[in-house]
Amino acid sequence: MLMTELERAVLRGDEVPGGDMLLQELRAAMRDSGHNAPRFGAPARAFFRPLEPFLIDIEGDRKAPGRIARATLGPIWTWISRDLAPDEAKSYSDDVSRALAGGDLEPPDSLVHSFQAFAAARMRSLLDAAQSDEKARRKMSTLIAMPGAMDAIKDIQTIVSSRDTLDLVAGRLPRHIRNLSEGMLNNVKGLLDSPLCAQPGLQPYTLIMVANRLAVPWHLIRLAVKAAESDDVARVAASPYGAAVNITLGDIERMVAELKGDLKHGRTVAVTSLLKCIHDAVRGVRTELDLSADSQWARQLASIRSEISDVLTGEIESVPGRVRRLVRPRQVRDIVRGSVLDADEVNETEAMIEFVGACRHFAGELAASEVTLRTFQEVQQYLDSSTRALIDALRVASEHDRAFRKSQVDAAIKFCGKAFGQDYAALLVKAAETAEGAERRVAVKA
Repeated sequence: MLMTELERAVLRGDEVPGGDMLLQELRAAMRDSGHNAPRFGAPARAFFRPLEPFLIDIEGDRKAPGRIARATLGPIWTWISRDLAPDEAKSYSDDVSRALAGGDLEPPDSLVHSFQAFAAARMRSLLDAAQSDEKARRKMSTLIAMPGAMDAIKDIQTIVSSRDTLDLVAGRLPRHIRNLSEGMLNNVKGLLDSPLCAQPGLQPYTLIMVANRLAVPWHLIRLAVKAAESDDVARVAASPYGAAVNITLGDIERMVAELKGDLKHGRTVAVTSLLKCIHDAVRGVRTELDLSADSQWARQLASIRSEISDVLTGEIESVPGRVRRLVRPRQVRDIVRGSVLDADEVNETEAMIEFVGACRHFAGELAASEVTLRTFQEVQQYLDSSTRALIDALRVASEHDRAFRKSQVDAAIKFCGKAFGQDYAALLVKAAETAEGAERRVAVKA
């Protein structure tokens, strides 16, 4: 219910402080509600705690820059406990369990930090060996048995070994950055340019920490433009902050994957604000960077827009057929006595019409203008003609088909509310009530 109301506020153009962030959390909660993963034990949770700012829920094998898929933690903890450091992991887990049994509310930092330092050093040794030894690299991938195992291990090793530095950076960043511009941009860049963040390989993670504090995540690109003192992609790519663009494009790709998953599972209401976030991010990238020349980023963004267009086109083009199937005027002989339309299918179709209406505001940036406008007009035209016929049929309905005719009219009024507005739907309600009154008078006379 909360998600629905927030989505409607977004569609109305209302400003909801923190609304996008809240909607993203709600969507994650919905996705997780039916597929809750087993909760890690306290030793593993404490070990992985430094990874929290970088964890994402993502499906598929696509690696997001600087991000770690939450689903990888289980296999990696198994690998640590079984292969990387079995004796030390067991000793660590036993010590943590004893501390908690003795009354500690959390695993002692000394135990956690000691094992993190040991495991990170062991990971570094294995990664160095694997870099020059194909056999060692294949062995590690086989033992962990998950896509992108090596990349995940590299991320974890860097973050865990740099835990104290990242904690200091987190403490010096503003808790919430409403707009990364002017003075705030200079302050954040000054922090990232300081010796505190000079450790090699740390930059993608400090940039993600900044992105996590941004009210508008794509503003991260402004660091790269500021560093290059230009919006030319060649100069931006060569700047020390070119990774900011890679992170932003990776996050857009992740949102597109989330959009596909939500649409696949019928969570139409949940995707409206997500679609707005994607639209705003794509527009932001195109505004901040000069992508007129051919470049890897220009091709990547074009591929993202093409993928979005394909996803939206398939969903949008299905809507007129769904509407016709439900509110098509039918002969009495085609109606089962006493039957009604399926309420869930009606609600889903209503949400889809609302979704198509919302897409009109975003379609241009997402390369789906033509199909969106054509489909919405087609739905409007069909509803305009069929609703009148349905109301006329309700006026002369018999006991055999009355319930079905009434359910069709009710559905058509819901759909018209999304396609034409609630004022028009209110007029249809009055016309339907008049038709029902006429139908009852005919029944009494009979």
